[in-house]
Amino acid sequence: MIKHVMWFAMVPALLFATIAAAQQYPMLDSVANRLVQKYQQSSCEQLWQERAAKKGHPKPQGEQNAMEMLKNDPQMRAEFINRVAAPIANKMFECGMIP
Repeated sequence: MIKHVMWFAMVPALLFATIAAAQQYPMLDSVANRLVQKYQQSSCEQLWQERAAKKGHPKPQGEQNAMEMLKNDPQMRAEFINRVAAPIANKMFECGMIP
């Protein structure tokens, strides 16, 4: 019985933390959603072609700015990685891009 009570107490706290993080970084929410959507909607062939095309090319300025923000804000970086890591890793695994 105590486990059930503790579980019901934890669920609202987790939901609140998720909502608070989304409100804290609205731009991150948008970027993370677009990135996850891109990977989910792209075919493996498209991802392989994009990877090959990027080799040796500099990143666009907007992407460089976003990377700099993530480097400078550990909390934002952690939130971003928490949102995108699993969906992207799953797609890359499906496509044979990671072992």
